[in-house]
Amino acid sequence: MAINLRGRSFLKLLDYTPEEIRYLLDLAKDLKKAKRIGQANEVLKGKNVVLLFEKDSTRTRCAFEVGAMDLGMGTTYLGPSGSQMGKKESIKDTARVLGRMYDGIEYRGFSQEIVEDLAKYSKVPVWNGLTNEFHPTQVLADLLTIEEKFGNLKGLNFVYLGDARNNMGNSLMVGCAKMGINFTACAPKDLFPAKELVDKCREIARENECTITLTEDAEKGIKNADVVYTDVWVSMGEPDEVWESRLKLLKSYQVNKELMNNANHDAIFMHCLPSFHDLNTKIGKQIGEKFGITEMEVTDEVFESKQSVVFDEAENRMHTIKAVMLATLGV
Repeated sequence: MAINLRGRSFLKLLDYTPEEIRYLLDLAKDLKKAKRIGQANEVLKGKNVVLLFEKDSTRTRCAFEVGAMDLGMGTTYLGPSGSQMGKKESIKDTARVLGRMYDGIEYRGFSQEIVEDLAKYSKVPVWNGLTNEFHPTQVLADLLTIEEKFGNLKGLNFVYLGDARNNMGNSLMVGCAKMGINFTACAPKDLFPAKELVDKCREIARENECTITLTEDAEKGIKNADVVYTDVWVSMGEPDEVWESRLKLLKSYQVNKELMNNANHDAIFMHCLPSFHDLNTKIGKQIGEKFGITEMEVTDEVFESKQSVVFDEAENRMHTIKAVMLATLGV
């Protein structure tokens, strides 16, 4: 069956079938190969996209800008103070204005409802660069990275440690269920994903012959893991007061060498970045001085180890985002 995604928005992986996700991954592989050999592919020349960022980012912005440029498109970046959206102009009105000027809209910010409204009223493809609930472009890059390392996806064992109800925990659970990967979330019970989403993912997982497991036991949960994944313990936009309670709650879920030794010998370590694995950042230094720690969700030893593929993930953001834009804008 031919896959045609032209005119579609990319808001969350729940909206896409396993076959459609497979199509995007294969397209990303082709685009990555073409870029590596210097093959120009400006098939969307003459089109323009706008990048709406209510939350700053390095990888997401660069991936969209370089991806759009490679495809021949023009881009406009509107940062946190760069538009009137939500201040003097409603989301609905902003969507209708931008939909008249641009061929596609990327949004990175807060509520999933915002990106859904942009798609509803703009009448052009909208791509979710991150919301509080989901981060689908990151997970697409993660899936590509995993497949590059293992040669397949179906049947692998994936373990996520940390705050499992954040956008990465949610999206990784969905992505694994869609692609036949056994997913385990290791987290305190208070930080488990929402029951409604877990039930939905278990339903999807049954169709794709894989499992969804939630456990508070990190040592047990990581057994037989092929992929070990973590994220920052406090997400962008959360108040500073959360740090102390979150550090206490999650300290036993830090990915360190001892924990990695419980995974399979050829397991890989993944992180969507940025990571607090040392004190070489302003926030990391502040947290270190305040709480007397030098590493948080992952130790520097694991982050810098041969098992770590975090920078492969970062590069793959560009290739998979380019695939999403090309597939949904068409030629």
